[in-house]
Amino acid sequence: MATKKSTDPYAALRIKEFNLFLIIRFALVFAWAMQFIVIEWEVYRITKDPLSLGIIGLMEIIPALGIALFAGHFVDKWEKRNLLIKCLAGFALISFGLVYLTWEDTATYLSSNSILLGIYALVFVGGLLRAFIGPTVFSLLSLIVPKNRYGNASTWSTTAWQMGSVTGPALGGFAILWFGVSWALFIVLMIVLIAFVVLLGIGRKPIMNKKVDESIFDSLKEGVKFVFKTREILGALTLDMVAVLFGGAVALLPIFATDILEVGPKGFGFLRAAPAIGSFLTLLFITYFPIYKKAGTKLLLSIAGFGVSIIIFGYSEWFILSFIALFLSGVTDGISVVIRQTILQLYTPDDMRGRVSSVNSMFVGSSNELGAFESGLTAKLFGPVKAVIGGGIITLLVVGYTALKFPKLRKLEFKDQD
Repeated sequence: MATKKSTDPYAALRIKEFNLFLIIRFALVFAWAMQFIVIEWEVYRITKDPLSLGIIGLMEIIPALGIALFAGHFVDKWEKRNLLIKCLAGFALISFGLVYLTWEDTATYLSSNSILLGIYALVFVGGLLRAFIGPTVFSLLSLIVPKNRYGNASTWSTTAWQMGSVTGPALGGFAILWFGVSWALFIVLMIVLIAFVVLLGIGRKPIMNKKVDESIFDSLKEGVKFVFKTREILGALTLDMVAVLFGGAVALLPIFATDILEVGPKGFGFLRAAPAIGSFLTLLFITYFPIYKKAGTKLLLSIAGFGVSIIIFGYSEWFILSFIALFLSGVTDGISVVIRQTILQLYTPDDMRGRVSSVNSMFVGSSNELGAFESGLTAKLFGPVKAVIGGGIITLLVVGYTALKFPKLRKLEFKDQD
């Protein structure tokens, strides 16, 4: 039987620094999601080329894959709170640069191609920064809450993430309509600065990896080896990576909103927010009704449901049905994210969190950007509708393969935490 602490839906919220962590988590996701959505809109406005949307993703995937493991090594070696402060300062500089490039006066002395290249360059630098932010945030969480509250903390952390995913894109779409692109990006800058100030309220944390003489090569090899020998982690990451890679209809939303559904920036904002709304509501439900039982089966079914939702969206030519399909994709994705994050928190040793999180970012986080490139390329070759439907079908095939390949994952259950 679970103890009172394990069933308390507010267990992690009773820790002061965790509440500050949630504000930072929300602000980071809100700002990044809003910034990305505004950039997508501006780039497509300039080029009218679906491949350009894929290039945005490619500009993030190159640094993500290139330095992710190295970033994880240094995250394990460095103090987490001060490292995150430096990351936020870099984020603010990138946001300022995007405001400058999209400002109305800038177009008077810079060509559209120059502005476009400048946006791509800043997105690339942002990819370098994200390689450090993900592992740092993941590691910081485990230093703020005790292990018996990891499941509850992961749920709340994911909820904050989804709240940012809901409000960021929605506000991004409305801000483009109400204020224009440059002012929308200025809002992003202000949110980043607020997160910076809140972070100062969290104290410095101990460095768990004490292997000062360990070489970078040995450190990276140890992290990768751990992930590949831990079947629960490897199965969850593989499943989520391929689902996100081939089921990512979100990257093509500017095309669907503009050319297929013809709903403009307002409808674009609603469509972009729909998955996050569904995920957010699911996470609230999970907070009060944890999914410890048959977690592996629920993970497989949730990603299968995600694939079906994406197929429905691809076929739809009706805005309401498209919104519902994306909403349901968020519901299923919310279940998947909580299970995967709980697996990572429970199965990862404290001294390897940075490296394991970096491997996770290569599997899953980077697959968002690579998926954006894949979606843009297949949309260019076969059209956006076939690209989305094909991605959903591949997702279903991957679920079946994973269920057979990783029996430990299929049978996984979380024990009630003491």
